Amino acid sequence: MGHSQLMSTVISQEQAESLDTGGEQRAPDRGGVPAVVWRAFWSSRLVVLLCGMFGVLQFGLAPGYSGFDPSGLTTPFGYFGNLLAAPFARWDSVWYLSIARFGYQHQLARTAFFPLYPALIHLLGTGGVGGDLVAGVVISLVCFVVALILLHRLVLLDFGQEIADTTVLLVAFFPASFFFSAVYTESLFLMLSLGCILQARRGRWWAAGVLGGLAATSRNGGVLLALPVAILFLYGPRADLRARETRWAAAGRARMRSLLPRYRLSAEVLWIALIPAGLAAYLVYTAITSGSALDPLNAEKLWFHHTTNPFTGAWDGAVAAWDGLRQLLHGPAPPVYFNQAGGDPLQVGGQNLMLFSFLVAGVVACIGALRTLPFAYGAYALVGLALPLADPVIPQPLSSLPRYVMVLFPMFIWGARLLVRRRWTTVGIATGAVVLGLFTAEFATWRFVA
Repeated sequence: MGHSQLMSTVISQEQAESLDTGGEQRAPDRGGVPAVVWRAFWSSRLVVLLCGMFGVLQFGLAPGYSGFDPSGLTTPFGYFGNLLAAPFARWDSVWYLSIARFGYQHQLARTAFFPLYPALIHLLGTGGVGGDLVAGVVISLVCFVVALILLHRLVLLDFGQEIADTTVLLVAFFPASFFFSAVYTESLFLMLSLGCILQARRGRWWAAGVLGGLAATSRNGGVLLALPVAILFLYGPRADLRARETRWAAAGRARMRSLLPRYRLSAEVLWIALIPAGLAAYLVYTAITSGSALDPLNAEKLWFHHTTNPFTGAWDGAVAAWDGLRQLLHGPAPPVYFNQAGGDPLQVGGQNLMLFSFLVAGVVACIGALRTLPFAYGAYALVGLALPLADPVIPQPLSSLPRYVMVLFPMFIWGARLLVRRRWTTVGIATGAVVLGLFTAEFATWRFVA
């Protein structure tokens, strides 16, 4: 960063906050790229590349795969080039590449994919199909490296070096982390959301608002960043100011004092409005180009999403998992224990069980984050998990849940603390790496994972 004097001041102010971090000793942020970031990046991406290529060579592409990419946007090269690209461009990659190359073209289905990422692909690409694909992968990889750096620095503000290192490794080897190098928005969104929270922690509210607004133009969950940023503004921890000392707060009961904001409102709070403004800008764009500002929301119905409450979504996921277990115990159909399901019932049943396991892990991590991390972090994990549960897919309620969970960084901070405390770090990372390899092989061969 080259801001050593400023950073030392920021960290000294942050340490004066007396934040309860569970006994971990804070480490200063000295800038630069930590060695663990490079190790996590290169080793995890090597797993993705090799397992994806091996999956294609060993198992071949799934029958009927060409129907998902009739224009060949994910296979613009020769045999070996397409083999190298296999772990990076599948499924939703087709939509992002289509938008980058041809625009939205008044197609309702395309508006479900937010514009920032395909716009960057269009700007960086050389104009050809292959150039767009390479541009998308490069953007994802660069954003992933930056995201890991920001994550490491954010964790260092509150916890020790070991927990920061472990958090980075957990994210890099998360079973669905192959999306971080694919032509998907995950790495871009993670970078922007981490940058938003880190700038809020440092009291740079204009930067937090700008980054949060950009995150809101990359995917619909970006608008949720307004909640943790607002909590940080009012309750901290903050590095720009000391918590206020108020006589009227001190005179209240201890429980009431904990509910009162620790920092006074100021005009800087208006910067937070830039976060929902990012979403509003996209809705205005669709209103101008297609005549309906609600197209990005209405498009979700084309993907079989329906709006409900998070508890109903979680219950539907549990029912789907139970039906999947029944299908696996029974064996091949008939009967089929699903009201709606595409493909082999045994595979769908296994997917539903897998997705439910991610839900259980996510709920446990969310509770852990609420109990042990700064409240702003736990609140973000809670609403981030609730959003996909409130918008489930009818045939498969928890579809894509691992992708939504993998950008909720507070869950990984809590997980890192647990692994370090229990001395399970090596086992946890190794397990994640094995499952990551299996999931990548499925993804690369056009077999749906998440």
